[in-house]
Amino acid sequence: MAGHTENEVVVDAPMDVVWERTNDVERWPELFSEYASAEVLERDGNRVLFRLTMHPDPDGKVWSWVSERVADPVTRTVTARRVETGPFEHMDIRWTYEQVDGGVRMRWVQDFAMKPGAPLDDDAMARRIDENTPVQMALIKRKVEEVACTAP
Repeated sequence: MAGHTENEVVVDAPMDVVWERTNDVERWPELFSEYASAEVLERDGNRVLFRLTMHPDPDGKVWSWVSERVADPVTRTVTARRVETGPFEHMDIRWTYEQVDGGVRMRWVQDFAMKPGAPLDDDAMARRIDENTPVQMALIKRKVEEVACTAP
C-alpha cells in the first residue's frame, strides 16, 4: 500500500512572486512554521539539494532530512523527493502553479510509502499530511500575499 495526498490553495499574488517566494528554499523557515532551518547543500541549474530541519516535536525529537527539488520555470512545476528517506520508503512531491481567477493555484501532490516499523503507517501519515498541509498553505498564502502587497 502507499499514501497519496492532494492539497491546494489560491494565492492572490502575481505568478512571479508566488513562484520566486515558494521556491526560495533558504527562506522556507520564514514561510513554513514547521521548519527551523533549510540549508542548501548543492545547486545545479534548476536542481537544488537541501537539508530541512524541523522544530522539535511534542516529544522533543528533531526530524531532519535531505531532499532534492527540480523546478521547471517554463511549465511552473516542481518535482521533489526525499534523498534521506528516514521513516519513508519514498516521498515524492509534485508542486504545480496555475494562473486562475483570483491569483495562482498552488497544488501539492504527495506520493509516499512508510517503512515497516515507522512511527505511522501510510494511512496515518496521509491523515497527518492532510491536517498539516492546509495549515502550512494558509500561512504561505498570507505571507506571500503580504509580500505582493508591499512589492513595488
